[in-house]
Amino acid sequence: MPNFYSLLFVIFANTFCQGYSRNLPTAINGITINVRSFRVRADGRTDDTQAFNAAWERACNSQGNVTFLIPKGIYLVGPLRFRGPCQKVSSLTILIKGYMKAKPELSEYEFGSGWVEFAWINGLILKGGGVFDGQGAKSWPYNNCPTNSNCDLLPTNLKFVGMNRTVIDQITSLNSKFFHIALVECRDFNGSRLYISAPENSPNTDGIHIERSSIVRLSSSNIGSGDDCISIGQGNSQITVTNITCGPGHGISVGSLGKYPNEQDINGLFVKNCTMNGTTNGIRIKTWADSPGASMATNMNFENIVMKHVRNPIIIDQAYCPFDSCSSEVASRVKLSNIYFKDIRGTTPSEVAVTLSCSKKIPCKNIFLQNVHLNLTSGERLPISTCENVKARYIGIQMPPPCS
Repeated sequence: MPNFYSLLFVIFANTFCQGYSRNLPTAINGITINVRSFRVRADGRTDDTQAFNAAWERACNSQGNVTFLIPKGIYLVGPLRFRGPCQKVSSLTILIKGYMKAKPELSEYEFGSGWVEFAWINGLILKGGGVFDGQGAKSWPYNNCPTNSNCDLLPTNLKFVGMNRTVIDQITSLNSKFFHIALVECRDFNGSRLYISAPENSPNTDGIHIERSSIVRLSSSNIGSGDDCISIGQGNSQITVTNITCGPGHGISVGSLGKYPNEQDINGLFVKNCTMNGTTNGIRIKTWADSPGASMATNMNFENIVMKHVRNPIIIDQAYCPFDSCSSEVASRVKLSNIYFKDIRGTTPSEVAVTLSCSKKIPCKNIFLQNVHLNLTSGERLPISTCENVKARYIGIQMPPPCS
C-alpha cells in the first residue's frame, strides 16, 4: 500500500500536469486558416486577391502551428505578398490543393516583382499538389529582355526573398510571365517534386533562378521552359541539384556572371544524376565579356549527366555578349576554377560537343573532364572539342577527343 507521501506526490503530479496542459500554447493542436472563410469565389473569373490578402494577414498574426489552406477550386488573383516576420507563429504550412491563375494584365504588377511573393518568413512549408498558372502568353510579346539589357522585368511566378528553412514539395508552376521560381538571399531551401512547364519559345521563363543564397537543395523535378531550366546567379554557395529532368530549355546554367560591379562569388555547386532532353545547352557556364567587376566561381561539380540530342552538351563561354551595347573584345574578369565534368554521356546534333572558351585576361584553372562520351546524333562522323585560354585535364574516356 502506498504511503502518505507517495499519494501526496501522485496528487501533486496529476494536478501540475493538468494545469500545465491547460496552459500550453495553442501550437500543440494548431489552427487552420481556410481561404474559403474569406469570401473567395473560386470560379476562375472573379478577382480573389483581397480575400487571399485578408486570409494571409490572419495566418501571419496567429499563434502556434498554422496551416494556410487553399482548397480545391480555381482562384484568379493579382499580386500576392505573403510577407513576415510572423513573430508568434511556431510553424507555417501553406497547403495548396487549388489552381491559382494570375491576372494576365501587366498593368496589375510592378516590374521586377513576383506574382506570388514570399518574404522574411522562417520555416515555411509550401506543399499540396496545387498549381500556379502565370498565364504568361499575353505578356511574352512585351518581353524585350533578350535584345535589351535595360528591359523591364516581368513578374516571376513564385519569388522567395530573405527566407530561412523553406520547404516546397509537389508544386506545379505553369506559363510564368518571367522566371517560374526565384530565390533571392535565401538560406536552407529545399525544393522537390516540382513540375515546371512553359513553351520552348517563351522568353526568359527560367525554371528556377538562384541568387545570393546558400544551402539550397533541388531534387526529383521536371522542368521545361523557354530558357534555363536552372540558373545559378552570383553570390551563391552550397547549391545541390540532383535528379532533375530538363527539356525543353537552355539546360543548367551558371551565370551569366560579371554583368554588374561588386558581384559576389560562387563557391560550391554540385549537380548529379540529371537528364537534358533536347535542350539548347547541357551544362553551361557563361560570363560577360566586358565585365565591370572582378569575381570568381569555383568548386563546381557536374556528375552523371545524360545528354539526349543536346546542342551544346558542355560549354564554358567567357565571351558572352548577346547585345550590341557590349564588346566581346574586352576580356572577362570573372575567374573560373576547380570545375569537374564527370561521367557525361549522350548525343548531340552539333559537331562541337565540348566548348571551353575562357578569358584571355584570367584563364580558367583546374578544369577536369573524366569519362566524357558524347556522340553525334547522326552517327556519320565524330564530334570535336574546342578550347581557348585553358589547359584542361583529362581522365578516362574522352569523346570528343581532348583539345590539341
